[in-house]
Amino acid sequence: MKITQKKGKKILLVEDDTNLGYVIKDNLEVAGFEVIWCENGEEGLRYFFEQGTDLCVLDVMLPKMDGFTMAREIRKTDEVTPIIFLTAKAMKEDKINGFTLGGDDYITKPFSIEELILRIEVFLKRADTKPATAPLTQLGQYKFDYQNLILSCNDWEKKLTQKEADILRIFCQKKGQVVRREDILKDIWGDDDYFLGRSLDVFISKLRKYLQEDQSLSITNFHGVGFKLEIKD
Repeated sequence: MKITQKKGKKILLVEDDTNLGYVIKDNLEVAGFEVIWCENGEEGLRYFFEQGTDLCVLDVMLPKMDGFTMAREIRKTDEVTPIIFLTAKAMKEDKINGFTLGGDDYITKPFSIEELILRIEVFLKRADTKPATAPLTQLGQYKFDYQNLILSCNDWEKKLTQKEADILRIFCQKKGQVVRREDILKDIWGDDDYFLGRSLDVFISKLRKYLQEDQSLSITNFHGVGFKLEIKD
């Protein structure tokens, strides 16, 4: 494990390619981050639970424990810390699998360091600009506590991921309006491309499942345009 002390946010980098690991670590240091670099999934997961971090950058193909398994273990107890996957795989099934496991973003090798830093900054900026206090939102029979990432209905309660809460918040702010796909993607991910669009569909499916207790609520898909959160009287 290689730890570099820098002022700023702490990034857990788990990458077994030594050359790439050094390049990423050095560039993130220059950008002002504190970098903890682990070279296998078991070491990375142990550090995460013992020390914590502001954001994880995980290679998918890792020795001892792959990045997907590591993310699955993290999400069992932590729904908030952003996870960015790095991979040489380009198959869309792998990308969708990563998002389904709770990943927030997915960058395919080779990639530019500038792109990685931009993605990291998007997620950390969203966390920093989260309001100190936020009122509960009444959503049909549900109560949505954005501040604490909780969606509840009667005796049912669900701890949301940060991404789920961010997307639901956008819908709440624009109830009854069609929200364009590209606007959601740029607001949440800072970019708009095919694979991010597919990941958005995964999150929408999860939100629909969470809201199924109240039949008056629906998230309607306007093909090729966007989505609308509708509440029937």
